[in-house]
Amino acid sequence: MTDREAAWARLREAAGEDRGRRIAALFEAEPDRLARLTVEAAVGVFLDLSKQPWSRAGVDAALALASAADIEGRRARLFAGEMVNLTERRPALHMALRAPDGADYKALGLAVSGEVEATRRQMRDFAEGIRAGRIVGATGRPFRSLVHIGIGGSDLGPKLVWEALKPLDAPIELRFAANVDGAEIAAALAGLDPAQTLVIVVSKTFTTEETLANGRAARAWLAAALGEDGANGHLAAVSANIEGANAFGVAADRVFAFWDWVGGRYSLWSAVGLSCAVGLGWDAFAALLGGAAAMDEHFRTAPLERNAPALLALAHVFNRNGLGRPIRAVVPYARRLALLPAFLQQLEMESNGKRVTEDGALLTRGSAAAVFGDAGTTGQHAFFQLLHQGTDVIPVDIIAAAHGDEGPPDHQARLLANAVAQSEALMVGRANAAEPHRNFPGDRPTSFLLVDRVTPASLGAVIALYEHKVFVEGVLWGIDSFDQWGVELGKTLARDVLAELQGGEVKPHDPSTAALIARLRG
Repeated sequence: MTDREAAWARLREAAGEDRGRRIAALFEAEPDRLARLTVEAAVGVFLDLSKQPWSRAGVDAALALASAADIEGRRARLFAGEMVNLTERRPALHMALRAPDGADYKALGLAVSGEVEATRRQMRDFAEGIRAGRIVGATGRPFRSLVHIGIGGSDLGPKLVWEALKPLDAPIELRFAANVDGAEIAAALAGLDPAQTLVIVVSKTFTTEETLANGRAARAWLAAALGEDGANGHLAAVSANIEGANAFGVAADRVFAFWDWVGGRYSLWSAVGLSCAVGLGWDAFAALLGGAAAMDEHFRTAPLERNAPALLALAHVFNRNGLGRPIRAVVPYARRLALLPAFLQQLEMESNGKRVTEDGALLTRGSAAAVFGDAGTTGQHAFFQLLHQGTDVIPVDIIAAAHGDEGPPDHQARLLANAVAQSEALMVGRANAAEPHRNFPGDRPTSFLLVDRVTPASLGAVIALYEHKVFVEGVLWGIDSFDQWGVELGKTLARDVLAELQGGEVKPHDPSTAALIARLRG
C-alpha cells in the first residue's frame, strides 16, 4: 500500500470513529476546538469549521492525507506556472491575472505578467473612456447599456460580480445573454436603445455556437438601427481568436486578449470581466482583483493547518469520502450573493466532476459533490426542511456579511440572526420523542464563512478561496481539475441533430432519439 492509500485508509478509519460522535459534544471534549478550527484569512475573510463532523483525530487524518498527496508541492507547481492541466498540456495560471503590477509569473517558463498588465491597461482605458463619455457610439451618443454575451465561465463569473456589486442606480445597465434559447437574447435587448448600447462578445475560441448565435442576433439588431458600419462601432470582443473577432466586425483595438493558460471558469479576472470593469468602474474591478490576490498569497504561504482553502477542502472531502455524503448545499445570507451557488456549481462540478485520475485510471472513490443552494432566508422556506429532517445528511456552507449598507438597518440583524441560528439548529437539533414530526436529529455539519461587508475586495477573496479549495480537492483525488471533456460529447452530437432538424439527412440514432427527431421535424 502506498503512503497515499494508507493516508486514505486512515481518513476513512477516523471518519468511521467520528460517525459515532455528535459534533456538539466535541466542543466539550476539545477545549481548543474553536481556536484550531477558525481561521482569519485574507481581507478579513473568517472561516469557522468547528461545526464540521471531525474530531481532532479526524482533522489530523485529513492533514496527513494532504501531506501524503503533496498539496504543498503541487501548490508550488501551480504558482510556478508548470503544466498542471495535463490532458491539455497547459498551466492554470489565473493567479497571474489578479497579481499586482510588477509580478513575475511565468507559464511554462515564459513570462506572462507583462502581457497581463498591458491588457489591464487596455481594459482600464476602455472602461474609463466609456464611463466618461470619451468613447461613444455611431451617432455620437454615450453608451448607457452593455450586453455581455458569453456562456459558462464567460458568463457566470461576470454575472455573479455584477449582481453582487452593482449600484442600485447604475449609470450603465448591464445585461447578460448566455442560453441559446431565443428568449434570452430577446430579453437582453428588450427596451434598449441600439444607439447607446455596447455589445461585448466573450469566447476564447470565437467558435462557441451558443455565443456566436447570440452575438449574430445582437449584431443584426444593431445593424437594423445603425447600419453595418455603425453596428461594428458598438462591438467589442474578448477572445484568443483575433482573426475570428475581426471577421465578426470587431475592430482590432477592441479585441481584448485571452490566453490558453486561463480556463474559462477561472477567467473572470481577465478581460472576461471587462463588462464589470465598465459597469462598476475600474477602481472597483481593481479592488476585486486585489482581494483575490490577497487570498492567493494566503493560500500560497499559510501552513495547511491554518490555510482556509486547504481546510475547507479537507472538511468537504471528510464528508464526501469519509462519511459518504455526495451532496452539499451553499447558502449565502446576502441577497447580492444569490448567484454564488450557481457559480460554484460550475466551478466545482465541472472542475472535479471526473471519474478517472490524471493518468486515466478509473477512480476508486467519489469525486465532486453535487452542489445546490439559494440565498437565505428564502432557502429556509424551500429546501431547509430537507436539510433539517431529511433522510440524508447534507453538509451546508453558510456565507454571511457582518454588515450591510442597504435597506432598513434592522434587516441586517434579522438576516444574521437567521444565518447563525440555522447553523446552530442544524448541529444541535431538538429532541421530541412524543411528537416524531417535531423531532430534529441535528448533527448536520456546517461551514460558516463570514466577511465584514460584500465589497469588491471581499468578493474577490471569497471566489479565490473556493477556486483554491477546488484545486486542493482535485489533488487529493488525483484528478485534473482544469479540463472539461465532459461538456464536449453532447455539443458535438447537437451539431448533427441540428442539421437533421433543419431538413438534412437523418443519421442512425437509438430508437428514442430517432423518434424525438421525427416528431420535431413534423
